[in-house]
Amino acid sequence: MGSPPPTQVPLSSVLYKLDRVAYSTPPPVSNNPANNECKLVEYRGAKIASFNINGDVMICLPQAFELFLKHLVGGLHTVYTKLKRLSITPVVCNVEQVRILRGLGAIQPGVNRCKLLTRKQFDILYEDCTTAR
Repeated sequence: MGSPPPTQVPLSSVLYKLDRVAYSTPPPVSNNPANNECKLVEYRGAKIASFNINGDVMICLPQAFELFLKHLVGGLHTVYTKLKRLSITPVVCNVEQVRILRGLGAIQPGVNRCKLLTRKQFDILYEDCTTAR
């Protein structure tokens, strides 16, 4: 008895997979003093850690999740799934930004990664989490 014949995959299936955009994490923000200046900004009635990246005020996603979304969704993994569906790509913090956020208590002491969103991006995410579908 020989091995079974190889399964043939339709060409349209292969082309579809090649056509799709892969979701990958972009590189972290460059580590320079301008990018690493953290400020507390007023947002939705709370003070939240932020960085000014290329002229945009970027808020700490895990802190915003704890303050505004934790009671609405299962967890941060759900948030990242929603962001992917909404075509929102968060900015990845550099090592110094993560250290600063841990020092402020914006993220937990053991956390070594963090992502940032603009307030507008978070508003879109928040609306998605609060509207019934």
